Amino acid sequence: MMNQLANGFRQTLTMPVLIQGEKSKQALLDEFISHGNALLVATGSFWEGVDVRGQVLSCVIIDKIPFTSPDEPLLKARIEDAQLKGKDPFSDVQLPQAVITFKQGIGRLIRAEQDRGVIIVCDNRLVTRKYGNLFLNSLPCMPRTRSLDNAIAFLETID
Repeated sequence: MMNQLANGFRQTLTMPVLIQGEKSKQALLDEFISHGNALLVATGSFWEGVDVRGQVLSCVIIDKIPFTSPDEPLLKARIEDAQLKGKDPFSDVQLPQAVITFKQGIGRLIRAEQDRGVIIVCDNRLVTRKYGNLFLNSLPCMPRTRSLDNAIAFLETID
């Protein structure tokens, strides 16, 4: 999916489109910063250790809530442990872990007090599932909209 997205962007956009895996993580970040107007397509694993301050990074798009695959060995063990203790594996293990990962992803955009930008979350479970409020309430106070036009208008005000 990541490669398909990048290829589609490359066919329709004039800005540089960088993709995770084409170069080392640091080389991609350096190139992203030096362009000043590039699009970087990457997976959630790319989030760790990324610190891009200022308007070089003005938009982060998260395609889905970052739940860990239930087949991941460490998560599997935590789920089994929760079940043995009579706890709910989803609400006691998977949900808190996903909220933390979500906040880390959001944190890629706002690194300093003067940073401004837009976070777009494409996963409608934020508003259609009861647990969506856990994700939204974990975020710092910021304006929210479901209007893409409002988000674009805000981005156009950023110098």
